[in-house]
Amino acid sequence: MKVYLRSLGLWKVVETDEEPPTLRANHTLAQLKAYDEEMLKNDRALICIHSGLADNVFTSIMDLETLKGVWDKLKKIHEEDDRVKKTKLLTLKREFAMLQMKKDELIKDFSNMLMDIVNQIQLYGEDLLDGKEKDKSKFQCTFCCKPDHTDKFCWTNKK
Repeated sequence: MKVYLRSLGLWKVVETDEEPPTLRANHTLAQLKAYDEEMLKNDRALICIHSGLADNVFTSIMDLETLKGVWDKLKKIHEEDDRVKKTKLLTLKREFAMLQMKKDELIKDFSNMLMDIVNQIQLYGEDLLDGKEKDKSKFQCTFCCKPDHTDKFCWTNKK
């Protein structure tokens, strides 16, 4: 939504919640037009936000009158607790570590699944591809205690 509002030149209106300065007594036609345009930006941004909401979310914000109030309420509704974020991130990392390609799976499908997980991890603020996650002890085999492979791929595991 932020990107959409930015592309329309409306994000600053949401962020600042400022009214345009009042017109002087002897304003020109161009000044009047610019003032009207600035006044309409608030309504346009509110319409953009309203059109992107589900019905149940819309009913929770329809009583709010200011654009800033609506945005803050939506942020509060969709913002997750820090503990929940850490748990989801840990789950995604585990899923990433245990990800294996099936025999009948196409490389393209596996690659898409892999990139989906990486993208979700990046959405939570961590980047597996930037070199920060180089701690190989997280992916250490419990059978032979060597890094670079998991228990399932250990040559000493006699399953």
